[in-house]
Amino acid sequence: MARLPAPLQARLEDAARTYFDAPGLSLDFSEPPGAPALFAPTSVAWRVMKNPVALTIGGIAAVILELAEPRVRTGVWEHTSFRTDPVARMKRTGMAAMVTIYGPAERARAMIAGVVRAHERIEGRTPRGVAYRANDEELLNWVQATAGYGFFEAYHRFGRPLSPEEMDRVYAEGQETAALYGAHGAPRSADEMTRLFARMRSKLERSDIVFDFLEIVRNAPILPSLSLQRAMVRAAVDLAPPWARDILGLAPRYGLRPGEATLLRALGAAADRIVLERAPPAQACTRMGLQPDYLYR
Repeated sequence: MARLPAPLQARLEDAARTYFDAPGLSLDFSEPPGAPALFAPTSVAWRVMKNPVALTIGGIAAVILELAEPRVRTGVWEHTSFRTDPVARMKRTGMAAMVTIYGPAERARAMIAGVVRAHERIEGRTPRGVAYRANDEELLNWVQATAGYGFFEAYHRFGRPLSPEEMDRVYAEGQETAALYGAHGAPRSADEMTRLFARMRSKLERSDIVFDFLEIVRNAPILPSLSLQRAMVRAAVDLAPPWARDILGLAPRYGLRPGEATLLRALGAAADRIVLERAPPAQACTRMGLQPDYLYR
């Protein structure tokens, strides 16, 4: 665990509070004492999702892959606030992930049930006339899978490397929550993720919406440093498998520039050791009777 000078620690705590301040979705993760989460403190997921560098890069990578599927893309673009209020939308999505992983299980189940109910009202047709429903299990499996892939790969590359056994375990850990969302076929291992990519590959398409999304996240006021934010967006592009980047038309210029991977790995390694006591992971540890630095040792 890294100990920082008090002024710097205070600035990071303030930044974390802003980062996790999602409109309409607030929660004190330190309450109620002893309430278990859907994931155990010993899970790989608790370790992975505490890292804000991996969380940011992985979340953007997940959306890139989601938008590659035309039915998901149409549903997201036409029925969410990504275009009109991208910062609030991304904060709500990030906080939803925090509640799913670290929140009291009762609160997490209630939140997920609300998402499922909201999805029941979302349906339509793609520009090519293909019908879609937000609660279509194939689409739910894709969304859950790409979220896991984004977060896990980002942590592996820019946080701490995960062993093959840990990578399989973190996919398997998510089965209960994936089922709550309706994604009963979400990957249970890295190999199953690879097979899902192979099955979905022919269904993915290039779209200008992907480039619109990248432009939004490059410029939206998400992080204090715009240059760092843009490097993270490029890192997210690099996380997508090469064949997916080819389908989407994401040329090498959209990926990381020389030296940026080294910088982001250094930042990710540091983030993995700095305890932010106001952030959900440390608060959840406190709720469970653990020291705030439990995940950072």
